[in-house]
Order: sequence, then structure tokens, then C-alpha cells
Amino acid sequence: MHIDPYIVLGSAIIGLLVGMTGAGGGALMTPMLILLFGVPPAAAISSDLVAAVVMRPFGAAVHLRAGTVNLRLVRWMVLGSVPAAFLGAYVLHVLGDTKSAQHHIETALGAALLVGAGAMALRFVLDRRSGQTRRGVVHDLRARPTATIAIGVVGGLIVGATSVGSGSLMIVLLLFVYPTIGANQLVGTDLTQAVPLTVAAALGALIFGHVEFGITASLIIGSVPAVLVGSMLSSTIPDRYVRPAIAFVIFASGLKYIGLQTTALGWTLCATLLGLAVLWMVFARPWQARGEVLEEGSR
Repeated sequence: MHIDPYIVLGSAIIGLLVGMTGAGGGALMTPMLILLFGVPPAAAISSDLVAAVVMRPFGAAVHLRAGTVNLRLVRWMVLGSVPAAFLGAYVLHVLGDTKSAQHHIETALGAALLVGAGAMALRFVLDRRSGQTRRGVVHDLRARPTATIAIGVVGGLIVGATSVGSGSLMIVLLLFVYPTIGANQLVGTDLTQAVPLTVAAALGALIFGHVEFGITASLIIGSVPAVLVGSMLSSTIPDRYVRPAIAFVIFASGLKYIGLQTTALGWTLCATLLGLAVLWMVFARPWQARGEVLEEGSR
């Protein structure tokens, strides 16, 4: 079993993001393995899932100790996600390891990422337009069982087949269903519900035989200490910074998976950043805010 130091380093960086935001695990770890290290998609997905079984409980334990987990919400989500995760792992097995099957897996993964990024961006824009500050406390949530179970089913199916969903997509869906809660308030709940979900998906991966244990060990060594640090820092990160950053990274990964070449991807991301900067200047008008501050100071 070979431990790759570069995979250890990469997983540490991603583990820090997972701990801080609750999102980005499968959406970043699996693309890293496939795009940077040339790991076949089926093996990358399955190895990432098994590593997440070890990584996520550490982050969840930090939040449980801090009291930032809504256990009622966790129970409803797990009810839908665990059986769906087994089904997703079986779908991955049926697709197989052929080149055409791996292309289909990558395309499905890219589509899942783009949907997640788009939904996250849409929710952010809607919140800004409505003036929703998302200052609710996760313990005050009144669970909506049907919608929450449905989120679990969708997330479980996708996470079993692609390793993406427990953070990148499910936290986006939660933001729609519970509009008063910020992404940073949902981190603990999301990390906790992801524990049984990833156990179920990883068992499916082990049963159907796609796991590379050297890759899994490298991911665990790098990500576990990092996710602990990230979880301790998560309560200090403003929600307005968390969501745009994660959405942009997920968007970039999704574009790469659906087949966009590296040069085209670079230009697309540059154009996207430029467009976002222009929109921010049009709507935020920072020069007006600066003028008001200077005028107030002169008084």
C-alpha cells in the first residue's frame, strides 16, 4: 500500500475547507484525484467515500461538543439518505469501469456540481434581494420532515454514485428549505448527517470493489487533522464569504468534468470573475459607501 505525499497535502487543504464550510469534500477531493493524479473515476469516488467515513466523524464531534447540531434534522435526512446511498453505489457498479462508462460518470459528476453551484448562487442572490440576513439559530429550526427526507434521498443517491452531495448539494437544498439559516450555521448539522450517509455509501463501494486502499490511506492522513482545525474555525467565518467561495470552486470543477478543455476553462473562469466583479460594483457601489464614511469622518 503506497502513501502518496502529494495526495496527503492536497487532502489536507480540502479537509480544512470541509471542516470550515461543511461543503467541498466530494466536490473537491474526487476532482483532485482524477484531474491531478490520474485516478480512474470509479476508484477515486469509492476511495474518497471510504476516507470520508474516517474524516467526517472528527468534524461532527467538534460541532456536537459545541452544541451546533440539530439532531432532529439529522434524523430526518438520514432516513432518506442511507438507503439511497446504497442504490447510488449499485448504480456506479452497474456503469462499470470501461472508458465510455467513466466518461458518463464524469459527465454526471460535472452536472451534479454545476447544479449545486447554480443553486447556491441563486439562493445567495435571492437572499440579497430580499434582505434576508440569515441570522437564525440552527436549534430554533422547526423540521419539515417530507422536504428534509427528500433532500436526504437526492443527496444519498448522488453521493453513492459520484461521492458529491453530502455537502455540496445537500447544504444548498437545506438553504432553500430553511431560508433563515446561514450556511455556517448548517455546517455542524450537515457534517453530522454525513457520517451515516458516507458509511452507507462506503459499504456499497467496498461491496462492489472499486476502493484503492493506498489512496484512501493518503486521504485519511491528510484530511483528518485538517478537518479538526477547520471545524474549530468554522464559527468565525462570515456566511457571506463562505457561500460564494464554495460555489465558485464547485462551478470550476463541474465545468472541467463536463469536458471543458483547460484553456477554455481558464478563460471561462476569468470571464466569470470579471463579470461578478462588475456586478458587485454596479449593485454595491463601494465608492458611495467610501464617500459617506469620509463625509461622516469630516463632521
